[in-house]
Amino acid sequence: MTRKPLTALIATLLLAGCATNPYTGQTGIGNLGKGAGIGAAVGAGAGTLFGGNDWKNAGLGALAGAAVGAGIGWYMDKQQEEMQQSLQGTGIQVQRTAENTLNLTMPSNVTFAHDRADLTLDAQNALNSVAQVLNHYPESTIAITGHTDDTGSDAYNQRLSELRAAAVSSYLGTRGVSPTRTTQQGMGESLPKVANVSDANRAINRRVELAIVANQNVGASQPQQPYQQPGGFPQQPYQQPGGFPQQQPYQQPGGFPQQQQRQQPYQPMNPYR
Repeated sequence: MTRKPLTALIATLLLAGCATNPYTGQTGIGNLGKGAGIGAAVGAGAGTLFGGNDWKNAGLGALAGAAVGAGIGWYMDKQQEEMQQSLQGTGIQVQRTAENTLNLTMPSNVTFAHDRADLTLDAQNALNSVAQVLNHYPESTIAITGHTDDTGSDAYNQRLSELRAAAVSSYLGTRGVSPTRTTQQGMGESLPKVANVSDANRAINRRVELAIVANQNVGASQPQQPYQQPGGFPQQPYQQPGGFPQQQPYQQPGGFPQQQQRQQPYQPMNPYR
């Protein structure tokens, strides 16, 4: 594969992913197309590491990377669509990054009372919807991060942000989201979204963020199911008519099989005897 076809391949994958956002009405390169294009570019670079014909290896790597990237892009597209639909009217913001990360921002007026780390009823209802979508897409991980404003000491705010992140993670666990999928951390007041110059800005900075990332094994084969006979019924051992199990051959005492009667060799009769 030469340089021009490889470039054309990546461009084609990007253009093929053009889509219209149903929530904004804007048309652009969809995340499936972005994932395929980025995967192709990364795969092409990896393919040249194997020696030999670099452009041929780059082409093969591009195709493999495109398949992986497109799968992740499609997976996150569907997850984003369901998340946006389920969280409409809750106040939770849903955003997508170029790296195929789905970010959920839960502001303080939705999640916690002032200076508290226990979830409000509104937060629990919103997290019920979040958990339902996450359980539909088990091949993704969730990083939960707590943030505060600059009111109070650094140490106090750090601890408060950790407790809030842990509260969200724990509640998702009660709604069926496996703890092995979640991580949590507190950032205290170190990463404000806006300057802490007013009460309104401080309210924006008091938040919990969830970053959802698809695993690299998205679309892996599912474990095989036991054989099912036509009609959906599991295969049953053979039963003789009347429901009695098939009889086993007679066994003599001691577990030895019954001996067969010895057969004498055939001898013709002597007509003169």
